[in-house]
Amino acid sequence: MDAINFVMLIAPLVTLVAIGGVRVGSRLGLPALLLFLFFGMVLGESGFGFQFDDATIAQGLGYAALVLILAEGGLTTKWEDIRPAIGLATVLATVGVVITIGLMTVIGHYALGFPLVLALLFGAVNAGTDAAAVFSVLRGVPLPGRLRAALEGESGLNDAPTVLIVTAATAVAVGEQPAGGIAGVAGMVVVQFAGGILLGVLLGFLGVFVLRRIALPAAGLYPLAALAWSVLAYGVATQISVSGFAAVYICAMVLGNGRLPHRHATQAFAEGTGWIAQIGLFVMLGLLASPSRITWDTVLTGVVAGLFLTFVVRPIAVVACAVWFRLPWREQLFLSWAGLRGAVPIILATVPMAAQADSADALFDVVLVFVIVYTALQAPSLPWVARRLGLVDAEAGTAVQIEPAPMDEQRADLFKITLTEESRFTGVSLRALDLPPDTVIALVMRGRTCFPAQEATVLHRGDQLLVVAPCEQEGAVQRYFTDVAAGEPEAEPVQ
Repeated sequence: MDAINFVMLIAPLVTLVAIGGVRVGSRLGLPALLLFLFFGMVLGESGFGFQFDDATIAQGLGYAALVLILAEGGLTTKWEDIRPAIGLATVLATVGVVITIGLMTVIGHYALGFPLVLALLFGAVNAGTDAAAVFSVLRGVPLPGRLRAALEGESGLNDAPTVLIVTAATAVAVGEQPAGGIAGVAGMVVVQFAGGILLGVLLGFLGVFVLRRIALPAAGLYPLAALAWSVLAYGVATQISVSGFAAVYICAMVLGNGRLPHRHATQAFAEGTGWIAQIGLFVMLGLLASPSRITWDTVLTGVVAGLFLTFVVRPIAVVACAVWFRLPWREQLFLSWAGLRGAVPIILATVPMAAQADSADALFDVVLVFVIVYTALQAPSLPWVARRLGLVDAEAGTAVQIEPAPMDEQRADLFKITLTEESRFTGVSLRALDLPPDTVIALVMRGRTCFPAQEATVLHRGDQLLVVAPCEQEGAVQRYFTDVAAGEPEAEPVQ
């Protein structure tokens, strides 16, 4: 009991400090995930002395955290946003991964002097972008919908093939020969990846069917049920030997886009769970790291390998995949720069460590250096790069903030619309708004006062509006306010 009580003291303290780190990181322009990683290092052997060196447990906990992060990503992704980019995202997550592994293997072997198998492992470990980094960083950057969807879809889907390839490469590193050779591994990856997607679709639609037809006694059970159902997809997939990561992401996406009871509360719950998973994951990886083992040679190798991956390999992979979709060169350039690596490469580096492959510790240290250096370089620069490339529409990203709240028994949704400083609604009277049918602005909140909405009411900066609409008009309401924010001519209100 003393040990459990101590954990109950330390765990919430670590969580609260990490949550404070999110605020500090946003002020300094640093990714909060890196702060969690450094916090874990401070708690570890080179700081407060907490010992954690079990790569097998780290791998298992890392996979569990990644499942929750992917579930959160799927539950909060809108199908209408990702649909135009699903083809590009899938090609980046498959063909792009293969190109990256091939080029990084060549560079690792011939330029960095790694043994061939270690070079293959290094390429496979670093081939995929990281869902936690992409979801947490990119959603603060107002990007074109197709570009954001391509990056989020790629990060959600590419974990599945990279995990399978790293597992196969690790088997080769410890002297096991995969059945069927390279062709057998390729066939296994394709079958498991496709099987995971199919299973995710089937379980997702089944989950929507079930959750829409059962009446649970408490509203808080619906978010828990949706998240549990998403994780169930991973568990089922592992039992039938298909990709669990593909299954959980696709299943969660189907659930998130189904008209589930308390859908918005479910998404908020999933987002909070995703943050907890990210905090625990990066703190654990920081504990697993051994700063005393890192030498200047390790740092140099990690930096040079990152230069090749960031400025040579990633752009080649993006161009090779995007050329078929006629993507403008500016968007290709941003895709190349925004291929964030984060927790996933570090987690995958624990796979050869757990298998006790030769030089696995050295590989882990190089990957750790690479992730820290290039995440710290790339993530804070993304808003600036997007602006320089002309990909940011500031009004579209900041003019309104929309927070829907469900009123399921009444078949209606209640929206809170916040007018920010850049809002195009400022100075517009309510009678001039061309709202969707049966949609009513019920209340205006201004400063510390609130009053019923009247046709003659003129909107001010900072006003908050309570808007009531039938459930079937939810999409129309959100499109109306976001289109006006973006300055669409047909949606512009008349003053």
